[in-house]
Amino acid sequence: MAQIDKLIQKLLRSPAPTDLRWVELVTILEHFCFTQESNDGSRRRFHHEATGTIISLHKPHPSPEVKRYVIAQVVKQLQEMALIKGEKE
Repeated sequence: MAQIDKLIQKLLRSPAPTDLRWVELVTILEHFCFTQESNDGSRRRFHHEATGTIISLHKPHPSPEVKRYVIAQVVKQLQEMALIKGEKE
């Protein structure tokens, strides 16, 4: 199993993981062809050029772990875009 597959499985765990790091989330979004568009304070915008979709997230600080509500937001958006199926991909 490829590393990206393991990261996606981690993202889709239920309940949402508390140990998903920001760099892992960025790796997942880049895998799905999102590019980081801008930095506005701790806000980060990710743009999906093919669909025009924007995901705006709060980068965690000082710890690198992503909050559960951010994970839920990303999972919901990726599901709406039909890029992932759900908890048991």
